[in-house]
Amino acid sequence: MAQEIQTKIVVVGAGTAGLTVAAQLLRKAPYLHGDVTIIDPSENHYYQPFFTLVGGGDATLEESVRKQETLIPDGAEWLQEAVTTFSPDENKVTTNKGTVLTYEYLVVAAGIQLNWHLVKGLKETLGKNGVCSNYSEDYVESTWEAIRTLKGGKAIFTQPSSPVKCAGAPQKIMYLADEYFRKSGVRHKTNIEFISGMDDLFPVKRYYPALKQLVKDKGIDETYFMDLVEIDGPNKKATFKHVNKDETITRDFDMIHVTPPMGPPQFIADSPIADEAGWVDLDMYTLRHNKYDNIFGAGDCTSLPTSRTGAAVRKQAPVMVDNLIAIMNGKELKAKYDGYSSCPVVTGYDTVMLAEFVYGYEAEESFPFDQRKRRKSMFLMKKHMLPMMYWNGMIKGTM
Repeated sequence: MAQEIQTKIVVVGAGTAGLTVAAQLLRKAPYLHGDVTIIDPSENHYYQPFFTLVGGGDATLEESVRKQETLIPDGAEWLQEAVTTFSPDENKVTTNKGTVLTYEYLVVAAGIQLNWHLVKGLKETLGKNGVCSNYSEDYVESTWEAIRTLKGGKAIFTQPSSPVKCAGAPQKIMYLADEYFRKSGVRHKTNIEFISGMDDLFPVKRYYPALKQLVKDKGIDETYFMDLVEIDGPNKKATFKHVNKDETITRDFDMIHVTPPMGPPQFIADSPIADEAGWVDLDMYTLRHNKYDNIFGAGDCTSLPTSRTGAAVRKQAPVMVDNLIAIMNGKELKAKYDGYSSCPVVTGYDTVMLAEFVYGYEAEESFPFDQRKRRKSMFLMKKHMLPMMYWNGMIKGTM
């Protein structure tokens, strides 16, 4: 018999956004202890920004993972199931095990869906034949294996035209690979090509010239408006299709790092809370749903027109929490999110260019120096400080 649960607040997702929001909510409104239910099926929680370093051989996968049960904030209940259906007119969600939860307020923070299946042949060859990806804990270690064992030839790094989590990550691993190829003595006989479905390398004007110069200095070829649509792993051929024209190209490869197409989770796209594109339909400033006043959202599954990063969540969470508490207490929604996001662009094994920006991809920097310059201090922050801040501060609701 299906279980029925009544709770004040349901949080869908226990990734970066879900945990951060739940933890902040319980800290700011301790009277909600016992009234918050987090729904997520995952056993493990990964600090995914670390996957760039894992794929580059500069960190281990074990360093990036914690057991989910150890991260659920005090005062919250964890239902280890997966939401399948939203019924917002009835204030209900249903899970894959038939559990029906009735809520007063709903927070949707379910992340983004990786659509491996949209590239023909990819799932069959991923993790072998020189085909790798940093975008999954199941395959990130294959990236380092492909980089480490390459003896020359063609190395391709892809980026789809779809939204992705951390839009700078597809090029970060390319810069690490380039440096490793130089150190291992094979760069002179290796051609590197960045093939992207986007219109260019980076959307923020302030950092664009410096990154374009970096690509030029490294001798990396660039091709744009081309989406990966098929991989023949055994024969090491990759086919790309122009995003606007009926035009394809095929490249031979010795290794290829694939950033898969991504999109909204299907259970959200098929629901009444989605916009036309399938994302949770939020007001871009208050983070409240545009139709349902008791629904809020944060993170990668939302319609917010900014880059999907953990840094964005760090700024979204306090806005969303403050506005949720306000509406619960009959007050005006005063907190506003400005679209802040950040991308520590790893440019080598000891340098990072820290890109920070708000809505409209306008740069908004935090440090009193030119952040277009690649710095070791920013790399040390990326490798050591940010993970510590994440595990000990952000998802505990203290920052």
